[in-house]
Amino acid sequence: MFDLLHNNRIVGLLPYDVDIEPNSNGLPGIGQLRTIVGASMTVGLILAVLALIIAAVVWALGSNSSNPHLAGRGKLGVLVALAAAIVTGASVALVNFFWNVGQSV
Repeated sequence: MFDLLHNNRIVGLLPYDVDIEPNSNGLPGIGQLRTIVGASMTVGLILAVLALIIAAVVWALGSNSSNPHLAGRGKLGVLVALAAAIVTGASVALVNFFWNVGQSV
């Protein structure tokens, strides 16, 4: 039996450093999952461009027909489509940034 208390301290029961790194070989199908995520990012960007085109057409129709409500909806749609494209395109950089921030804590 070993001494748990050494000078009123618990010795050897608490881990000092836990060092866990992402492992791309740990599970089967990681390569396919990366392919699926990349394809979904592509679909997201294509849909953002489509939404931008539709919103721009709505904005133009609203402005041309003197309909401020329709023009306002078109402007909002353009902003939302641009924000969606920015978030979709920057998602990998955002995840890597916050991963690095989390690692430095």
